[in-house]
Amino acid sequence: MSLKNKQLRPRDMANNDAVLSPVDELSPLPAPYDTNGLEPAFKDPKPEWAEDHCASLDGFIALDTLKRPQTKEEEDEFVRKFLSGLEKLFADSNKNSLQPLKLTMEFCAKCNTCSEACHIFNGSDGSEIYRPSFRVDVLRRMYKRYFTPGGKLMPGFVGADVDVNWESIARLGELAYRCNLCRRCAQVCPLGLDNGLAAKEIRKLFSQEMDIAPTPVHTKGTVLQLKTGSSTGLTKPALIDTIEFIEEDIEERTGRKIRFPIDKKGADVLLMHNAGEFIAWPENPAAFAILLDEAGVDWTLSSEMLGYDSVNYGIWYDDFQAKKVALGQFEAAKKLGVRRIVVGECGHAHKAIAISADRMASNEERVPVESFLPLMADLVKQGKLKFDPSKNDFPVTLHDPCNIVRQMGIVQPQRDILKAIAPQFREMTPHGVDNYCCGGGSGFAIMSSYNFGQFRDKVSARTKFAQIINAFPESFDNPDIVKYVCAPCSNCKGTIRELLAAYKATATYNVQYGGLVELMVNGLASMDRPYLEFLEE
Repeated sequence: MSLKNKQLRPRDMANNDAVLSPVDELSPLPAPYDTNGLEPAFKDPKPEWAEDHCASLDGFIALDTLKRPQTKEEEDEFVRKFLSGLEKLFADSNKNSLQPLKLTMEFCAKCNTCSEACHIFNGSDGSEIYRPSFRVDVLRRMYKRYFTPGGKLMPGFVGADVDVNWESIARLGELAYRCNLCRRCAQVCPLGLDNGLAAKEIRKLFSQEMDIAPTPVHTKGTVLQLKTGSSTGLTKPALIDTIEFIEEDIEERTGRKIRFPIDKKGADVLLMHNAGEFIAWPENPAAFAILLDEAGVDWTLSSEMLGYDSVNYGIWYDDFQAKKVALGQFEAAKKLGVRRIVVGECGHAHKAIAISADRMASNEERVPVESFLPLMADLVKQGKLKFDPSKNDFPVTLHDPCNIVRQMGIVQPQRDILKAIAPQFREMTPHGVDNYCCGGGSGFAIMSSYNFGQFRDKVSARTKFAQIINAFPESFDNPDIVKYVCAPCSNCKGTIRELLAAYKATATYNVQYGGLVELMVNGLASMDRPYLEFLEE
């Protein structure tokens, strides 16, 4: 890491450098990736990208909808919208976020405890711009300059020294997407401040006031979900066809004739999946159906608009969009008259509908929401699911999804299950509420516009990859031994899939990944053959 990158100051955000802080060095990976030559190289960005977008922060582009102004008038309007939104962030109307945002802005002691906890800061080998408090310091100085008496009169004397222009604003917008919103920084802050929340508030400003958000998250995510029912574009007819295919596949692979209950009125459980599972990992909803059928749970899926996709990308960047989706999901549950919603293997969906939506909906609109993890753990504890652990007798480690574990405190149920079904289960270090983000949280898993996928794979997911390597010290480099990374979250699985592919870890070292319920089905005593496809080879 160059000395320049380590000595950057907030006011440097307005510098006219072609790239303010290039990623020129990364933290070393554990063996065998210290010598095996499988570290993928960064691809050089195309020069024309910088002509239309902000590539001047670190050379990566997350905000593909952030376009350079063509005239002075356009730039002035861009700055005006930003300042108007900045003022609104600190207004009474910013209900649930105002108090923690103000505390974070006003009481940071610059102790840098948050930096040591940040997987992106550590993965980048300590680049100053990725320090969690850095972007908040930039925001603080911009706000002071325009909305405090001292900042207007003596900006240099009161820490209001960041020039507000297109470049500095655009870099701040990009910087808000160099944070996974995992909130590990907030967990360790001795003053209880929340730099992750501040990053989300910057994203909110750009989306709600300036109409700027990443296309994969907004246009191809939230907008598509509100239009078709799913963030994947999976419509009701396509859902029905997909479920019929999954039912046929279950029978072919297991000999079980299982039918997914759809739109069953008055069921105990409305199960909501990340719709990406139906398309990318159909073995996951299939595994849920097998387990719930064997345990005799009264459950259903909904085919109503917004009722079959638990995704709610709005919680990452836009409160208005988040509320639209959340209310639609509650409405679908209300129509069926179910007793409770159970969220499947999607971490951000847990937080979105169990925590965020609970604050957005009225008492009349809400439906009780639970995680699938305590439900499955209870079924195991009650003996409603019988296992033969020898079927899973290979090394297994657990990735803790941030939104389920750190932000909701659901830590033990998944471990109780794994201890019952996987004899060689071992923890990552650290784990539980201290575990590191997969590197794909808050949208990164689906964001590959321009070269941003490389930032995810090589920088934000770097610490997680090191954890995965270190979880299998005795067997990682032995391709004859299957090693399973259990990731009970769709976005985490997507990131780990890309990560293992980028580093050729599956092809070279037989490192596999998947959810928890697939591993449970593989270990069922009633199963005649392996459920995990890599065990059939």
